[in-house]
Amino acid sequence: MKSYLIKEIEPNSFFSKTVYLDGDFVIAAPEMALSKDITKILEKWSFNQIVSEGEPCKDYTSVAAEGESQENVVGLEADADKLEKAREFYSALLKFTDNLFLKARVSDELEYNMVSEKAREIVEYVKEDRRFIMRIIKTTEPAHDKNYLAAHSVRSTILAIIIGSFLKLPNHKLLELGIASLVHEAGMLKLPPQLYLSDKQLSESEKKAITSHPVLGYSMLKGFRFPLSICLACLEHHERENASGYPRKLPGEKIGLYSKIIAVACSYEALSSKRPHKEAKDGYTGMLELLKNEGRKYDDTIVKALVVSLSIYPIGLHVLLSNKKKGQVIDVNPENPRFPIVQIFGEITPDGKNKVAQTEPTGLHIIRPLNKSEIGN
Repeated sequence: MKSYLIKEIEPNSFFSKTVYLDGDFVIAAPEMALSKDITKILEKWSFNQIVSEGEPCKDYTSVAAEGESQENVVGLEADADKLEKAREFYSALLKFTDNLFLKARVSDELEYNMVSEKAREIVEYVKEDRRFIMRIIKTTEPAHDKNYLAAHSVRSTILAIIIGSFLKLPNHKLLELGIASLVHEAGMLKLPPQLYLSDKQLSESEKKAITSHPVLGYSMLKGFRFPLSICLACLEHHERENASGYPRKLPGEKIGLYSKIIAVACSYEALSSKRPHKEAKDGYTGMLELLKNEGRKYDDTIVKALVVSLSIYPIGLHVLLSNKKKGQVIDVNPENPRFPIVQIFGEITPDGKNKVAQTEPTGLHIIRPLNKSEIGN
């Protein structure tokens, strides 16, 4: 590996091989320019250099990394059954969570054992079939009606468990994290739905009501005899590292680990999902915003865990391919994040579906992510 001082690299340079912060954390692949945005983020993180086995150049070069074997390239599998099972699992999970929240709102009932058992199922499923459930949640638009909270909670829980797994949390802590994630928005059930479903600007009093939901959730879970660690995760999930969060403006050292993880998972889910008052950002832009970590709101280790877990090309990202076609990332390869599986728009299989292909060093590969204006053209 060669080291390069960031300040000496010409803006928007391409590298002939993958660029890393260290041996694991991918900053840019050969298909992506090292943009000013990325270098500014690195400077904010107080990084002065990057490493790569390649050389910087002005134009993209398709030089494949030496020593990469076909063993590191994910082959296309007949995964239709697993994808369908993931879709069924996600649908059933949404229904369960929607019913759970409805019962809590109407009948004032929330059973810890029921939530715990469901969280256990989610942990086991995500650990076994993470890529398939991620593909489903990125290709299924969340609802904006009465079950919006259920969709947000389910998606945030899946992301939180992925982060927790990357951080190598033991199973009992992953379970607690899953329970806390699933009910982290419980306090919202005590508020009028129009407050969080509205597409209009909220008044100051309405904003104040929204910021009360962590306290309401804490009291609610405590009343249902949930463990203190889970009650506190619900209370603190809007606290921020720089003490700018709410309700208690805690500094980072006083915020619990579950709360820190849920904060990142919840924020990424919110950035990458359409809401009544905003459009969704693509996965790459959402990652970039979290990496910027403006004001040091989030724990850097947890942000890094999310980015590395979902790879540089997150599932759901729209991309421009080397054959000039547009496509969408539908699966990732954790061992080699440069070469995900993509669905190619405009190339049809005999059964009338968009063609799916594995990107690779010397064949079809990603040139760059598409911006929002290009996706529909």
